[in-house]
Amino acid sequence: MERDLKLIQKINKRGSEAAANELVSNYYHEIYHFVFRQTLDQEQSLDLTQDIFINMLQALHQFEGKRASFRTWLYKIATYKVVDYFRSKYYRVQNLSSDIDDIEFGDEDDFTITLLHKEELKAVMDVVNGLETSLQQIFRLKLFAEYTFQEIAASLHIPESTVKTKYYRSLKFVRKVVKEADEDAR
Repeated sequence: MERDLKLIQKINKRGSEAAANELVSNYYHEIYHFVFRQTLDQEQSLDLTQDIFINMLQALHQFEGKRASFRTWLYKIATYKVVDYFRSKYYRVQNLSSDIDDIEFGDEDDFTITLLHKEELKAVMDVVNGLETSLQQIFRLKLFAEYTFQEIAASLHIPESTVKTKYYRSLKFVRKVVKEADEDAR
């Protein structure tokens, strides 16, 4: 964390490209995996990760370091970027026009498992995307960034008990809606 603050100072004061590269390198894989776990699309995840770091660098002068760690602040940017992506017209159009011909067939069992996993994740993400933003933020940080309740509470400046309540209420709601949709599909 101390190293991050020194890099941020170098970027803000001198516009140090080397410091910016190091800061991005320190978090790139972590943020990419956070995004990929939600999109399951490698190219889209790369694009979103790039956008997240562009936004981070553009807003770096606003980072105070007193209210939250840099990592927490970066995850907040990433969460909002992912929420924006799922709300975007691009996502809805791409989702409607995805074609079976675009899917690469490998081992049949792996393909079936991958396809089922993607369909299940899509169903869950459709429900999560309909939640209010604060609930989405808690859900995404817990499920995809693997934050603890304590870390989420600290980053959002709300009591841990509130985080737990909102997370478990959201989880129950998501399970219910996905289960109902699954039953309707049968």
